[in-house]
Amino acid sequence: MTQDQLKEAVARAAIAHVVPDAIVGVGTGSTANFFIDALAEMKDRIPGAVASSEATKKRLEGHGIRVFDLNEVSEIPVYVDGADEVNARLHMIKGGGGALTREKIVAAVASKFVCIADASKKVEVMGRFPLPVEVIPMAREHVARQLLRLGGQPKLREGFTTDNGNVILDVHGLAIVEPEELEAAINQIVGVVTNGLFAIRGADVLLLGAADGVKTFTRV
Repeated sequence: MTQDQLKEAVARAAIAHVVPDAIVGVGTGSTANFFIDALAEMKDRIPGAVASSEATKKRLEGHGIRVFDLNEVSEIPVYVDGADEVNARLHMIKGGGGALTREKIVAAVASKFVCIADASKKVEVMGRFPLPVEVIPMAREHVARQLLRLGGQPKLREGFTTDNGNVILDVHGLAIVEPEELEAAINQIVGVVTNGLFAIRGADVLLLGAADGVKTFTRV
């Protein structure tokens, strides 16, 4: 199976986790796009969705799915999103698409986080994929210096602005053995909005697409 076929398979498997007659949280990225396309087939069974980015909002609306502002919603039973890396404890690196802050906000509201990914995203130690850090523009160099002290090699994502009007520093060269601690430490740096480690609030369920089918993992 191709990588796109694996992504489509896990996206379709995630539909089983959608709660009928309830709003669903929807992530951002190529795998999430396959989920949106599958969700369109059952759009009459849900009132709508909360989007984690402007791109996701546009794709949902293109399928005729109503998009709610998160401030209009008191609860989200399920949030479905992909990952750039995920480990055995269902900690993730996210933010390759630049939507990490809104993704983290929607995930915080959701009762259950279902991560959908192809097998190439499962790793033992995270950090080969550069860790995105969303930063207030005026704090860029200050934050970069602090990230260097934490052992990373930050690089500005050139020509990119987040939906929130901020910049992203992609941090290379990390071997993340204590993701919860590193997530908290980076978020304490003045000028950081958030970082792409989803460890303090990781996934509850991982649907992993492999050549022999979709495998399900749950957080222990």
